[in-house]
Amino acid sequence: MCGCMHSSRDQALHLEGDPGLSAAPTSTLAPRKMPKSVSISKQLASIEALKKGSDLEKAIATIALIFRNSSDPDGKLGKAVAKNLLQTQFRNFTEGQETKLKYQDLLSELDKHTENKLDFEDFMILLLSLTVISDLLQNIWSVKIVN
Repeated sequence: MCGCMHSSRDQALHLEGDPGLSAAPTSTLAPRKMPKSVSISKQLASIEALKKGSDLEKAIATIALIFRNSSDPDGKLGKAVAKNLLQTQFRNFTEGQETKLKYQDLLSELDKHTENKLDFEDFMILLLSLTVISDLLQNIWSVKIVN
């Protein structure tokens, strides 16, 4: 966690667009959600800083937007929602991993999570951990680079 603390009132004012507050976000994840009808690509296109962003920056922004669109008003994911995201949005990395001990250990850690909810940092750690143990990553490493 970054340790940044902002009052709910300050964050609410920022989210409402109070001109007296900085344009910088008050946290890594604002609890306000985009309407579900707005696609991730349109949400990405609306972020000025990403118009000339790198593929990596856009990839991380996509993860953040998917997380935010799925999170509760406190900016956290319930376990069921997190598992659903893994099954629907991260399927190619998790398919076929169910019998692997490391995969089972990661999901059991999710089940043991004391708050029953994941913040963005915990979700990113889970995604990266699942990526590292996936068969798909091994396939990615074996791709021949053609110049």
